[in-house]
Amino acid sequence: MGKAFELIDESPLYRGFFNLSRYRLRHTLFAGGWCEPLVRELFHRGRCVAVIPYDPETDRVILIEQFRIGAVGDKAVPWLVEIVAGAIEPGEGPEAVARREAEEEAGCRLRELIHIGDFYTTPGGCSEKVSIYCGLLDGPIQEGVFGLSEEGEDIRSIVLSADEALAWLAAGIIDSAIPALALQWLALNRDNLRRSRD
Repeated sequence: MGKAFELIDESPLYRGFFNLSRYRLRHTLFAGGWCEPLVRELFHRGRCVAVIPYDPETDRVILIEQFRIGAVGDKAVPWLVEIVAGAIEPGEGPEAVARREAEEEAGCRLRELIHIGDFYTTPGGCSEKVSIYCGLLDGPIQEGVFGLSEEGEDIRSIVLSADEALAWLAAGIIDSAIPALALQWLALNRDNLRRSRD
């Protein structure tokens, strides 16, 4: 039997900044047949983009730090070190979002985008899928405080050498999955990026 599922019904639980729905469904089993109906809640997040700004000439990256509601109750200080990211709005492509968010959140411009991959972040209960890029920097690298005040953003940009950023990851200072994935990709590919700029 092939893989299949049946959506029995869907009901909205909450509609606000994010949306939450309850699904009743069933799906085929690896051993054959169908499972009993399941009830699952789904947090709707949609498509997002994340980008790690990188300068291959100086081997430096820009990371950002901001308050994150998801870390409240787990961390005494719920500010996370991450990479630039944002939601894809209607009519936008992922590369346009990467460029827009790099300017809004880190005050930087990107000359080239290298697609790292597309990943579900927490598929056990959230629809979010993120396209991750490495953005090669165009122009000077700066630290500062950025973000859109109308979106309640207060974002600090941090410039580090790639080695320092990887040390932060190893030390657990960076404890969010998306920047961890991007930095691990950079660790595997930075020599090639640097050689291709010679």
